[in-house]
Amino acid sequence: MKKRMEVKEAIHNEEKLLLKVESLSDEAENLHAKGQMLADSDQLAFIYLLDNGEDFVYLSVPSSFWPALKEAREHNLPVYAVVNDKHIFLQDFHTELDYLIENIKGNANYGEEMEKKVTDIFQL
Repeated sequence: MKKRMEVKEAIHNEEKLLLKVESLSDEAENLHAKGQMLADSDQLAFIYLLDNGEDFVYLSVPSSFWPALKEAREHNLPVYAVVNDKHIFLQDFHTELDYLIENIKGNANYGEEMEKKVTDIFQL
């Protein structure tokens, strides 16, 4: 089973968006960004893929944090995951997010609730 970390806090400033997650053991040192995102319709979340050298780790961004993603996207701010005080730059975050948003728009395969939430928050 893939490890999953959930964003617990989003901190936005003029320079970047920090997505703070629940702490892992010492695994944070080995984590790096994969530059890929998925949609989790069941949990109403976007999943950014991290790699720990052996397997993928899912960074789950629940819909309650999507307004922060929208603001960062509008201002083209870099997005970082913060795990145990380590900042991990989430490369291609906006490109991947844009791709998912476009795919979800009008697509019943993601489920009505996911489609509505994406449409409402990202004002499609």
